Amino acid sequence: MGPRVLFHVQYLLGIGHLQRSLRIAEALVEADVAVTLVQGGPPIPEVARARGIDIVQLPPIRARDATFALVDETGAPVDDNLRTARRAALLDAFAAARPDAVVVEGFPFARRAFRFELEPLVAAARAAGTPVICSVRDIPTVRGDPARLAEIVARVRNDFAAVLVHGDAAFIPFDAAFPAAPQIADRLHYTGYVVSAPPDLEPADDEPSGEVLVSVGGGATGRALLDAALAARRGGCLAGRGWRILAGASLSDAQLGEIRRAAPDGVVVERFRRDFAALLRCCHVSVSQAGYNTVLDVLAARARAVLVPFAAERETEQLIRAEHLAARGVATVVREDKLTPLALAAAIERAAVSEPPPIVLDIGGARRSAALIAGLAGA
Repeated sequence: MGPRVLFHVQYLLGIGHLQRSLRIAEALVEADVAVTLVQGGPPIPEVARARGIDIVQLPPIRARDATFALVDETGAPVDDNLRTARRAALLDAFAAARPDAVVVEGFPFARRAFRFELEPLVAAARAAGTPVICSVRDIPTVRGDPARLAEIVARVRNDFAAVLVHGDAAFIPFDAAFPAAPQIADRLHYTGYVVSAPPDLEPADDEPSGEVLVSVGGGATGRALLDAALAARRGGCLAGRGWRILAGASLSDAQLGEIRRAAPDGVVVERFRRDFAALLRCCHVSVSQAGYNTVLDVLAARARAVLVPFAAERETEQLIRAEHLAARGVATVVREDKLTPLALAAAIERAAVSEPPPIVLDIGGARRSAALIAGLAGA
């Protein structure tokens, strides 16, 4: 029997963290590693069908909105009963899986609100002599105060065998967002970016090319961008081209109806498209936020891009990523606090006449992560 891995992932607003973790889990299965993936966000039907991965669903917790207030599946604030139930379920999953390695997505750089279950998991792993590995995206969102940085460094040095950074140091070094990175340099491993399977080169049907493609991921934080895009189009921005709005799966039917009623002729409004990556290859301009997965799809498609990075509360991840791309001439950026229909229209029109230069990124993150995890599990 090959090694066994327990992988914990908690997603709150979108599902980008889950998608990245699933891709790594799939690469582990391809490498003959048994994977138990414990997910803490709302159930996703596609995950339940993940082949070869044992899925454990914790009682779900999500973020109510961009303030990241935590609520249960009914929308009620998280209480101690729910915390106790989740902690017990997670420790039961650990005991049942008997893993040779534990992978925790985000923590200790993020997910501090879930210490009630993650600290007991780490303690159980250490008591069993099981290495604990942190899986973290290229840009963590971390407060820069010295006490918080010192806390993270101490926890990594005491509890974690490795920190897998799913990025490319030649593009965005980890210390761009985590200045204490040199203090854990012996634990850091850049894996490259984790991308999904290669998309089809053409859309699934005969959709027209050369459109303006506006997308907001799951849609939980993208309403302002959608409203500004529709207002820009009503004001005449690239009115000679077709527009497609992908409003996101998380919008209610009522919200989707509002957007469709606000759309002028020539604008198609849909929740999502499974062939999104292929649509990017055919579009004239992509307008989106600057999340990890979306940016990778945009770069792979060599699309002319306008990025409006999500920046509510203390979020800086998307802004850092967008500004690095803008500095390389790959994207036009509109800061969220400067977003107006006129500003967005001007950015779209600038992007429409640009030719973004190619950018080479290390995208071998899934397999390299799997190899590192399997090596630690085998050791």
